[in-house]
Amino acid sequence: MNNKATQYTGNKQFAVIDTQREEPGAGEVRIKVAYCGVCGTDVHIYHGMMDKRVDIPVTIGHEMSGVIDAIGPDVSGYAVGDRVVVRPLDNRAEKPSDKGFSHIAAGLKFIGIDSPGAMQQYWNVPAFTLHKLPADIDMKLAALTEPLAVACHDVRLSGLTAGETAVVLGGGPIGMLVALVAREAGGKVIISEMNPTRIALAEEMGFNVVNPAKTDLVEYVSEKTDGGLADVVFEVAGVQPTVDVMTEVAGIRGRIVMVAIHGQPRPVNLFKFFWKELKLIGARVYEPEDYDKAIALVSAGDLQLGRLVTSVAPLSGVQSVFEQIDANPDGMKVLLDCQA
Repeated sequence: MNNKATQYTGNKQFAVIDTQREEPGAGEVRIKVAYCGVCGTDVHIYHGMMDKRVDIPVTIGHEMSGVIDAIGPDVSGYAVGDRVVVRPLDNRAEKPSDKGFSHIAAGLKFIGIDSPGAMQQYWNVPAFTLHKLPADIDMKLAALTEPLAVACHDVRLSGLTAGETAVVLGGGPIGMLVALVAREAGGKVIISEMNPTRIALAEEMGFNVVNPAKTDLVEYVSEKTDGGLADVVFEVAGVQPTVDVMTEVAGIRGRIVMVAIHGQPRPVNLFKFFWKELKLIGARVYEPEDYDKAIALVSAGDLQLGRLVTSVAPLSGVQSVFEQIDANPDGMKVLLDCQA
């Protein structure tokens, strides 16, 4: 039985190949992948920024939804036909020194980067990575579970409570998901974003949006909060200007959540941490409860998630998908239809 799979082959090139569908091994299931989203990390791989980490040629992808197609030995609790998503963390190298936090264990492997991913028709994964989906869930939107779980983790670690003001620095895909989850938690959300298309989308979805190139963000937030400023700040953009403003826009005892990945050290105004008793919270990927929350939010259908799907393309169009993402910085989330 054939399996059509994409492969990153280096130098900004993808191939689509026919391989043999593999039987799942012990503790594994085979998933018929429905949809796979393209993540910012996937784009970094396309740009060659992770060539030293990935095993070229490699099938990537980790934002997905699918249906169990076959079950290997020693798997219980799942049946062929179950709708599932994968929490793509292989924590089998966890040690006592990781203190039980397997999602950030020193030996953690990320499935879809360090091992084959979901941009293919059929995908074998360890059963311990699975989360069941409701039978009536929209499988396109279910493919947003993984990035939505990132946002759930970020908001949960922030300690945001109803009525607090949250400022989201960056209105890209993750920033919008953080804003949606923060609003669902009862937060008063303000988004800082400079891209006109993303500003328009956020405003259409009911958010207060500030373009910091045109409006002083700190003054705006101060006016909205009677001088109290933000209770929580989510730094999602990952650039120096947002690092500079995060300590300015946070109010007394504000919590700053570092969502973005900064590949190098950055200057930070540490005086503000002393002066306002601020907290800086690191947040990386997700834990099982964040996946459960994300699935519940997708299933409830209240977050307007469909508006974040920019386009859907077949596996055969993978090369043009990545080229178009480069050419269209306005886009939000592109999905690959893995069975088209």
